[in-house]
Amino acid sequence: MLIQVKSILHTPGKHLDFHFEMDLSDVEFAGRYPISRPVIVEGEVRNRADVLYLELTAQTTLDAVCDRCGKAFLQEKVVPFRCILAEEVQNEDSDEIVLLEDDQVDVGELARTEFILEMDTKTLCSEDCKGLCPRCGADLNLGPCSCKKEVDPRLAVLAKLLENK
Repeated sequence: MLIQVKSILHTPGKHLDFHFEMDLSDVEFAGRYPISRPVIVEGEVRNRADVLYLELTAQTTLDAVCDRCGKAFLQEKVVPFRCILAEEVQNEDSDEIVLLEDDQVDVGELARTEFILEMDTKTLCSEDCKGLCPRCGADLNLGPCSCKKEVDPRLAVLAKLLENK
């Protein structure tokens, strides 16, 4: 979504609000497509002392799967983004400055890029998820599994002595 900022470019105190939805259902993460719902983007471009500040928030509900226990769950995802808009860039090393092209900025592309970069590499259904038993596959969140713990091979002879009692 292109936003024309010419009307506020040299008028301190003015602002432009925007609101739109993005479809990111085609974006794949680790073989899955977790963004099945529209991503709602809201924000504004504000002129403060002849400097244009862009602030936006992109949010949606993800179809997530826990990386420890494999349980599917819904996860709220909110991604804030801020930058300065400039007609020309003097410090090319700054990630906080976005260059205007023909007095407009592609807010849709900025929101898409930031949302994708902020996706988690590991997803958990809860911080204290215990995962699955590596031997029998039981969900350890529901309780302990019934399989015996493996004995260290160096202590196997001692374990046999304890079994005989």
